[in-house]
This record gives sequence, structure tokens and C-alpha cells, in this order.
Amino acid sequence: MPLVRYRKVVILGYRSVGKTSLAHQFVEGEFLEGYDPTVENTYSKIVTLGKDEFHLHLVDTAGQDEYSILPYSFFIGVHGYVLVYSVTSLHSFRVIESLYQKLYEGHGKTRLPVVLVGNKADLSPNREVQAVEGKKLAESWGATFMESSARENQLTQGIFIKVIHEIARVENSYGQEHRCHLM
Repeated sequence: MPLVRYRKVVILGYRSVGKTSLAHQFVEGEFLEGYDPTVENTYSKIVTLGKDEFHLHLVDTAGQDEYSILPYSFFIGVHGYVLVYSVTSLHSFRVIESLYQKLYEGHGKTRLPVVLVGNKADLSPNREVQAVEGKKLAESWGATFMESSARENQLTQGIFIKVIHEIARVENSYGQEHRCHLM
């Protein structure tokens, strides 16, 4: 029987970018029509990757803005982050930059397991943020970038699988950069 690893992932972003829709689509396999502002929800799902099982505990947060103060619960015991903006909102993209800085500083300026998600890719005709901008931002953080559509279930599974990989990548990288070698 495989060891089940617990992973707590916080989903952050500006309001109305589709955080709840992504989480709900991943866990329940359906798109939620309509918008009901989230205070904070949690979702759980067991994910099997190869021989490993992961119990994903997703924290779907209320929408933040550039002035939001992030509570300690977004830092303590959290393994990874999914930062979401809408490709139809340049403002939501700018807010993500601010949220990442707060996370980075709150974690003591260490590498963070992050997947940056440009959601609502199905609304491409109304696009305000190009994919290349999201990719460039994610690269500057050492993070992974993906575009998705919760409505069309585009890459929804992939986002949360990728955050598991990002958590492992960051956890496995600690101590490698500062090794001592005897000659």
C-alpha cells in the first residue's frame, strides 16, 4: 500500500478570476455557473501519481487585492500555491505580482512552489494579458506557468498535478545550491 502524502495548497488571486471554479472543476468535475463570492472554502481530493498517493487539501480563498494583508494561515503548513489571474483582466495580473511578493517576503525570501495560472482562456477574444506575459512572470519567479479554462475543463487537472511536482522540485532543491565540496 502506498504512503499517502498530505499536501496543503492555497489558491490565491483577485476576485472573479475563477479560483473556486478551478478547484470545483478539479474535485467535482463540473463547472459552477454563476458567481457567488467566496469567503473561504476547502476541497480535498486523493491524487495518484505513479506509485505515490497525495491527499490534496485545497484552500480556496476570498479574492485579494494589492492591499490585502495575507493571514498567517496562508503561510503556516502550506506546501504550495496556485496563483490565478484572468487573461481578460490586466488588473488581476498586476494583483498577482503583488501577492507573490507578499508570499515571497512572508516565507523569508526563499523559493516557493508556485503554479501561475492564466484562467478564462476560453474568453480569448477579450484577452488583456498575453500568454507570453504570464510565462515571463512565472520564469522570473522560477515557477511554472499554465493557461486554463475552468469552464471548458482545459488543463484543470494538470494545474494541481503540476503543483504537486513543483512542491517536490522545491523540496528536493534545498541544500543543493550551498553544498560544500572537498578537493
